[in-house]
Amino acid sequence: MKTVFACLQERGLNIDQLIAASGLESKRVRAIVSGNYTASPSDRQRLASALGVSIDEIAWDHSIGVQHLRGNGPQSGRST
Repeated sequence: MKTVFACLQERGLNIDQLIAASGLESKRVRAIVSGNYTASPSDRQRLASALGVSIDEIAWDHSIGVQHLRGNGPQSGRST
């Protein structure tokens, strides 16, 4: 499985082309491509279709550990 970013590179597309082809909100697509947001099932289908691959060919998990995101951890009163 490959990341959305890797699929973009393989196809010679840029993020703006993916946004246009998927019809999704720019901010959301950018967050998914950067690994800061896990796509919903419908987002996954739209992005995979825009990339010309099956949803099973893409790794959809966060690439940045959740403990590093704001609002998580001991500083927020929640243990990680």
